[in-house]
Amino acid sequence: MAFTVAIDGPAAAGKGTISKAVAAHFGFGHLDTGLLYRATGRRTLDGTDPVTAAEQLQAADLEAGDLRTPDVAQAASRVAAIPEVRRALVDFQRAFARRDGGAVLDGRDIGTVICPDAQVKLFVTATDDIRAERRLKELLGSGHDTDYDSVLADLRTRDARDSARAAAPLKPADDAVTLDTSTMDIDAAVAAAITIVKEALT
Repeated sequence: MAFTVAIDGPAAAGKGTISKAVAAHFGFGHLDTGLLYRATGRRTLDGTDPVTAAEQLQAADLEAGDLRTPDVAQAASRVAAIPEVRRALVDFQRAFARRDGGAVLDGRDIGTVICPDAQVKLFVTATDDIRAERRLKELLGSGHDTDYDSVLADLRTRDARDSARAAAPLKPADDAVTLDTSTMDIDAAVAAAITIVKEALT
């Protein structure tokens, strides 16, 4: 039987790490839907039309090593605002959500658009300062040359674009449980998410 967990939230709030941990705990499949948009955005940096890039996306594109760079993140946010791109990627996401054995999908519009009937909906968030600190640590750890102010400005630019877009804006579903990870370490955040899923399974 299909069981879907939809986890949304802004960048660097912890939704990716939480999603992977929840999927591993329950033996569910996991899809980072942001990778679909990052892979599409990455192809546009080479001059490919955004809609064409989305329609021709291959599984191998999700394995590219540079999908976590700031340039690709901004490109992903730009293409995600294009309704035709979102439509091209919806079917893939919904098919994954219906897979046997359960699925966890994380992104920005999973609970509102992709899986509005998901059994569990979480909106993972944190303050701008905390998210910027986390993303800076991640980028510096992977060899990128940047600073706190640049990372904070980048996050706020993406937040504004993602929240203001006409197609599937970033916002919590009306029935989502908000999980603020600002003062949580990752173990506490994961434990809280697992508890919410367990309650829905019983």
